[in-house]
Formats: sequence, structure tokens, C-alpha cells
Amino acid sequence: MVPDYAKARQGKRAHYDEETIHAILDTGLVGHVGFVSQERPMVMPMAYARVGSTLYLHGASKTRLMGLDGQKMCVTVTQLTGIVAARSSFHHSVNYRCAVVHGTARKVTDDEHEKALNAITDHLLPGRSGELRAMTPQELKATGVIALDINAASAKIRTGPPVEDADDLPSSLWGGVVPVVTALGTGIQDAHTPEGTLPPPSIRKAQAKFIA
Repeated sequence: MVPDYAKARQGKRAHYDEETIHAILDTGLVGHVGFVSQERPMVMPMAYARVGSTLYLHGASKTRLMGLDGQKMCVTVTQLTGIVAARSSFHHSVNYRCAVVHGTARKVTDDEHEKALNAITDHLLPGRSGELRAMTPQELKATGVIALDINAASAKIRTGPPVEDADDLPSSLWGGVVPVVTALGTGIQDAHTPEGTLPPPSIRKAQAKFIA
């Protein structure tokens, strides 16, 4: 479903298929969550996870986000892949992949609550929840989860070199793309990790997500 407000000005860069949208959501690390609270527009950066056609967001049980049950929300995830340098300021741009998701917030309870929290942990470090102790009842009570069942979604992608005016091309100026690379570095253990302890598989799996 593509509502009128989701139709992009640059229609040639728009994508509406689930495969493209899910790929962007699954490799993003931060989602920006838009909503209205007390008649004020708000945008909050948050960790998230996708399970099927649902996005999960978590926070302290008493935050404003947890009071949005039944309200409309929007989540965007953007990955910057390059700075596009043209021979005029007008044609400078960026290469990127962006997904925009619309839906209605739903407060998560019962068994879905813990599964959603594990999914958010595993989105950042795949398989990490299986390496940890179980959450205590107090921790579960203190952490709320909002689900966003996807009602509409779209993606925009820009790739390639600058699009130049023909009159600018006979020039000695440099034009092209400066790649922006996302990567996870080597884990730095804290003071409580025994010497010689190898990084867990979850860290290696997370690093592998960003290896081309």
C-alpha cells in the first residue's frame, strides 16, 4: 500500500517492494521515530528490530513513547553510502538508502514482550540474546515495548556519480563519489572480562553484516 503522502518527488528513486524495504531495515542500526505528543511533533533516534511486518521499539516503561498505544507513528532508517561531488553546488548530492514506515503504535504485552526485547538485542548483535542470562521480572517490568505493525512503507535509493549540466563537463574540476563506509571495529573488552576471552559469535556476526 502506498498512500499519496508517501509518493516521492524523485519517483525514479522510489521502491515499494518488501524485499528492498526489509533489506534496508535489517541492516540499519538506528531508526528515527516520529510521533505527536501533547500536540508537539517529536523525532527520537532509537534501536529497533523487524520481525515479519512488525517493527519493535523499546524504552523505559514510563517514557512518552510507551503512552502512544493506538496513535499513528512513522519510522525512518537511512544509510549514507557516498558524498556525490559535482562541478556545481547545485548538483552536489549524497548516495543513500532510506526506508520510511507508517503504522499505528501497539503496546506489547505477554509473551510477545520478551520476544520483542530479544529481537532488538539480536538486531544489533545477531544471536546475542542466546549468550546472556534471562531478563529478571524487574527488568522486564521496567522496559516497555511498542510495536509498529507496518501499514505502508516506501524506500528511496540514490546511487552513482553526479548528474551534471553538459556545459559544466569540459572542466578541470574533480567530480565523482566519495564513499561512506559503515563498519564495526574490533570489540574492546571491559575491565571485568577475563584476559584471553574471545569475542562472542554475536559480535562476529554483527561485523559480517557490513562486509561487502
